[in-house]
Amino acid sequence: MSDFDLLLREQAPQVLSALVRHYGHFDLAEEAVQEALLAATQQWPDEGVPDNPRGWLIRVGSRRLTDLLRSESARRRREENAAQMAAPEEFVAAGPEIDDPGGRDDTLTLLFLCCHPALSPASQIALTLRAVGGLTTAQIAAAFLVPEPTMAQRISRAKRSIKQAGSTFEMPPEAERDERMGAVLHVLYLIFNEGYTASSGTALHSAELTTEAIRLVRGVRKLLPDDGEVAGLLALMLLTDARRPARTGADGALVPLAEQDRSLWNKDTIVEGESLVTDALSRTQLGPYQVQAAIAAVHDTAERAEDTDWRQIVALYDVLEQMSDNPMVKLNHAVAVAMAVGPKEGLAVLEPLESDDRLTDNHRLEAVRAHLQEMSGDLAGARESYLHAARRTTSVPERNYLQSKADRLI
Repeated sequence: MSDFDLLLREQAPQVLSALVRHYGHFDLAEEAVQEALLAATQQWPDEGVPDNPRGWLIRVGSRRLTDLLRSESARRRREENAAQMAAPEEFVAAGPEIDDPGGRDDTLTLLFLCCHPALSPASQIALTLRAVGGLTTAQIAAAFLVPEPTMAQRISRAKRSIKQAGSTFEMPPEAERDERMGAVLHVLYLIFNEGYTASSGTALHSAELTTEAIRLVRGVRKLLPDDGEVAGLLALMLLTDARRPARTGADGALVPLAEQDRSLWNKDTIVEGESLVTDALSRTQLGPYQVQAAIAAVHDTAERAEDTDWRQIVALYDVLEQMSDNPMVKLNHAVAVAMAVGPKEGLAVLEPLESDDRLTDNHRLEAVRAHLQEMSGDLAGARESYLHAARRTTSVPERNYLQSKADRLI
C-alpha cells in the first residue's frame, strides 16, 4: 500500500465521523466520503497533498452531502406532502464549514456502528471495509471475488438496515459494549482470515485484506491500549502474517508450514507479535485471541519445523477449547495431538467432529483426516480423504495442493 493510499484510508473514518456528527444520515454521508476520497485521488497527485488533508476531505464531502440531501429532500417533496417531508433546514442549507475535529478519533464508534447486530457478518465486513477502511466497492468486490454490483447491493442493504434500526452515531450503552466489542474484533479477525487464506479463487491470499485488517486493529489498539484481547488479536495477525512470504512458491502453489523456508519469515513482525502477546498474557485477563497468538508464537519461534514444541501447543489448545466452542479449534487441536503423541490419538480427537453440522461440506475436516491417516500409514484411506477434500474446496491453490498429495499416494 502506498503512502498516499495509507493517508486516505487513515483519514476516511475521521471524515465520515465529522459528517455524520454534523448532518446525521450515515448512508448519504458514507457515499459523500467515498466521492471525496475519489476527488483526492484525482486532484492530489497533480496539485499536491493539502496542508490539512482531513479538512480538505471534510469540505469536499460536506458539499457533496449537501447536494445529496437537497436531492433527497426534493425527491421526498415529489413523493409526499412537501410541508411535512422537507428535511430540516440545517440538513440542506450550505451553512458554515464543519470544523475539523482535530485530535478527536471516532474510529471505534464507527466500528461499533458498522458491526451493528442487525447486520449479518458478511454485511458487517463489507461495511467496515468501505466506511472505516476507505476501500471502494470495486476493491472490496475484487477481494471477495464477487461482482461489483453484488457487493454494492450488500453495502446498500447494510446501510438501510442500520437506518431502519434507528442507530445513532454514538457509543452503545455500557451494557451492550462488551458484546459489540466482541463483534468488532470478530469482524476484523474474519477480514484477516479471508485475506490470509482466500475462501475461493486462484490466489491463496490477498495482501490487501491482511494489511487492512492489521491497520484497523492497530487503530483500535491506539484507542484501547490496555485491552488484552485487542493486543492478542494484533499479535495473532502479526505472527501469522509474518509467514506469508513463504506460504507460496514461485508458481503460487501452497507450501505447508512444515516445508516453508523460515528464512523468508518476517523476523521484525515476529518480534513485535511475540512482545505484544507476552505483555498481554502477563497483565490482562486471558482471552481466546491471546491464546491463539501464543500458539502462533510457539510456531514462529521454532528455528526448524522439527523444533516445534508440540506439547506446549497441545496444552494451549486445551485452554482454548475451554473458551471457544469452535470446530476449527478442535481440528487444529487434533493435528497438535498427532504431532505430540501420535496420529491415532489425533484421529480420536477428530471423531466428535464427524457429526458436527458446522463442518458439513467443509474441506478442512477431510484434509486434516487425510494428513493424520497418512501419518498413521493408512495410505489408501489418506488418498481417498485428500480427494474428498480437494473436491470440496473452492480455493484453486488448496485444491491443487490436496490433489497433488493424493496423486503421490497412488
